[in-house]
Amino acid sequence: MMEQVLRRYSRLGEREQRVVLLGGVAALLILIAAIVMPLQTSVDAAAQRIEQKRSDLSWLQSLGPQLGALRASTPAPLHESLVVLVARTARDAGIGMSLVGSAPSANGGLNVRFERAPFDALVTWLSQLADRYGVQAESATIEAAQAPGTVDATLVLRTH
Repeated sequence: MMEQVLRRYSRLGEREQRVVLLGGVAALLILIAAIVMPLQTSVDAAAQRIEQKRSDLSWLQSLGPQLGALRASTPAPLHESLVVLVARTARDAGIGMSLVGSAPSANGGLNVRFERAPFDALVTWLSQLADRYGVQAESATIEAAQAPGTVDATLVLRTH
């Protein structure tokens, strides 16, 4: 096939060969302008979007520590009753056996009674209730128990 094209080209006069050659160059330039230039524009736009996304990512990564601190400081919403939450978290904190009773208080809180509870574990548990669930001790009566390091405590807990 290429041979036929070359034979026909060689049969043309010099002036016609120049016209065909210039026409081929013009067709090639049109092809470049119609296909390659829009592709280059698309590539440039994609590179610009990637650079913008990288910039956004680095900005979001710089906010990570602040968002983590905010999340840690925001108590989780209660998905269970205060009675169930107190029993479950006391058990998880290792003071579940010391929990001897709980009853609703008149002001919408919960009266909780511990006997022979390790003091350090009780204070840690109260801190976790406040930090994780927004449950505060509205009042507390704490007395030393017979065993060293243990206490008997009556607490009034309330969600805030």
